[in-house]
Amino acid sequence: MIVGLFALSTAAVFFGAAFYVNFAEQPARLHLDDRSLLIQWKPAYKRGFIMQASLAVIGFVLGVIAWWQTGIWLWLVGALVLVANWPYTVFIIMPTNNKLMAADPVSAGPDTRALVQKWSALHAVRTALGLAATLIFIFALAQ
Repeated sequence: MIVGLFALSTAAVFFGAAFYVNFAEQPARLHLDDRSLLIQWKPAYKRGFIMQASLAVIGFVLGVIAWWQTGIWLWLVGALVLVANWPYTVFIIMPTNNKLMAADPVSAGPDTRALVQKWSALHAVRTALGLAATLIFIFALAQ
């Protein structure tokens, strides 16, 4: 089941990237002063968004194809869990993202840092969704 392997691989890459942000990038970023923290967050977020949004859609499509080919419902569940990152990002994380993107680095302060810390907690849900999709795809592959 080659399509299923690609779906699993895509979900695993999504999870790995999201985990890296929460485990390595974000803690390192928090050691910066408020201005530098915001300056670093903005381009990192833009690049990460493009990568993870693409992976979520690709993994979703591959998971749906795997479900269609096999009839194993776990492929569809994993695909839906992975693509759930889109509405979660748009409706839950985006208000925080927009505030951070609009913030002027010159006037960055404790409020900016608090927003970046809030963003990190929100992003952890994306990491959990990536892990869940990966595990579901593993179980689907074992069927």
